[in-house]
Amino acid sequence: MAKAENGKVVLIHFKLTDAKSGEVLEDSTDRDPMPYLHGANNIMPGLEQALNGLAAGDSFDVTLGPEQAYGEHSGEEPTPYPRSMFPPDAQIFEGVSFQVTDQEGNEGTVFVAKVEGDVISLDQNHPLAGRSLNFSGTIESIRESTEDEQAHGHPHGPGGHEHH
Repeated sequence: MAKAENGKVVLIHFKLTDAKSGEVLEDSTDRDPMPYLHGANNIMPGLEQALNGLAAGDSFDVTLGPEQAYGEHSGEEPTPYPRSMFPPDAQIFEGVSFQVTDQEGNEGTVFVAKVEGDVISLDQNHPLAGRSLNFSGTIESIRESTEDEQAHGHPHGPGGHEHH
């Protein structure tokens, strides 16, 4: 029986909750299971470690502190930018992320924290930074990865890599 280990494509159904309040943040049970390539940093390291060695049909329930999930909150406030700084066709709404490059050439991810008229506030903190999170669910299936998936570092859908 296949186990979740490096190089395998693992499909999971999960429920993500705030470990403190119990608030449901995401629930995949009403859609297709989420695939990830084990060992390729596709998911949080703490979650991947908890899934390591499990087989299809196995359940999991793991709580991750902020340091194992999206990190501690930096304390910096979101920075406002005029809408005119974004591409005209950009889909901008709370929670969406953008890859950015600063003046020194450093790349990073920013998240839209707030949209107020023509002012977009960006935050370097993930929306769930600083929170302890609980993941519970089931491993639906495990399969060998393809050479393309290994080369790209993530699983592809049934039609190949049409999303590239």
